[in-house]
Amino acid sequence: MRPGLTIGEFAALTHLSVRTLRRYHEAGLLEPAHVDRFTGYRFYTAEQIPPAQVIHRLRELDVPLAEVKSILATDDPGRRTELIARHLQRLEAELDRTRAAVVSLRQLLQPDAAELLVELRSVPARTVAAISDRVTQADVITWYAAAMAELDAAFPTRTGPPGGRYANELFTEGAGAVSVWHPVADPRAQGRIEALELPPVDLAVAVHHGPHDDIDVTYGRLGTWVVDHALAVDGPIYETYLVGPRDTDEPARWRTEIGWPVFRLTSGAAAGPRRRPARRPGEGAR
Repeated sequence: MRPGLTIGEFAALTHLSVRTLRRYHEAGLLEPAHVDRFTGYRFYTAEQIPPAQVIHRLRELDVPLAEVKSILATDDPGRRTELIARHLQRLEAELDRTRAAVVSLRQLLQPDAAELLVELRSVPARTVAAISDRVTQADVITWYAAAMAELDAAFPTRTGPPGGRYANELFTEGAGAVSVWHPVADPRAQGRIEALELPPVDLAVAVHHGPHDDIDVTYGRLGTWVVDHALAVDGPIYETYLVGPRDTDEPARWRTEIGWPVFRLTSGAAAGPRRRPARRPGEGAR
């Protein structure tokens, strides 16, 4: 009686090459049901087809060999699902980074496709309802979403668009002070929310249109404009979320103001807008 499917037959049924099946065997991922001790021929059973296909899909997703072994070794469906879901989350994060990089590169390859409108603006002192913390660059998006949700719940009525302030160290060192806020009629402390006094500041302001996948390009172009037209000040970057995900579920409609601290020789009303062709960014903050 034949001991099972030959490695060639098993390869045809699973759409895996003979070489791949041998590699899975050597790695301890999928051992043949029987190996002839005289010829060394490998034989498999039909019951091994689903596990072989699972291994193949996991390896296509770049699941490390050690994790594949852990997934195959557990008999707990919940634990198996948890291990796979954890890797899928890592893949989704990598896809987000890849998507953002592609969008930025497309913008950089068309440096003269649009004009950058920059406005010099004097922002007076103000008190806002804010949440502040020291945040790593890797965690800033998650932290921002949680902080804004907390502010939304505590202060559903705003007197203007929400904003944020980001220390230079967040970009240069990977971690730094971050504050996000709601302008409200009566800012007051509540939980980790504080009444934050923002100092007066002079800013060079530009608007980023659309999702934030390529916001670094706008940062760089604004930074270039500041180098060419103003005296930059070593201070935190300001963002104002004119239209964001809380206003519309269409990312193309998002509008984010970026404010770069500058030193102005005159005070009073903000200067009118100045135009110049958009350029490749220099060493922008973000």
